[in-house]
Amino acid sequence: MMKKYEQLDISGDVGLRVWGQTLEELFAHAAEGMGELVTDTTNVEQTEKKEISLVSENIESMFIQWLNELIFLFDAHGFLGKSFDVHIADLALHAQISGGIYNPEQNESRLLIKAATYHQVSIQKVNSMWEAAVIFDI
Repeated sequence: MMKKYEQLDISGDVGLRVWGQTLEELFAHAAEGMGELVTDTTNVEQTEKKEISLVSENIESMFIQWLNELIFLFDAHGFLGKSFDVHIADLALHAQISGGIYNPEQNESRLLIKAATYHQVSIQKVNSMWEAAVIFDI
């Protein structure tokens, strides 16, 4: 089975390298990986659904906007996504997210992520796989 993502250790921050067979899978794996930086998502119950729609000028911006929308849902509502149904057409993204509310008494606390950054962001197709790298402010 292919790896979906790996954590990158960057001085003072944290990053992810992510893989997917499609752009949609890449975006879903990045969201899963980011959730795992915050807590052990296996203990988050799927009790709620959210939708995110956005339009961007390029794929890197769309990637950063997507992750920052998920960070906003967590910061504002305590919502943590577990499964991500992502659709991308041209430079428009629409996603349905299933997840639950983070409970600090039940869910492990790992990192407090402030934002996904444009610093060294990359998305490229390597052979038949998409690969991305992103750094988060913590």
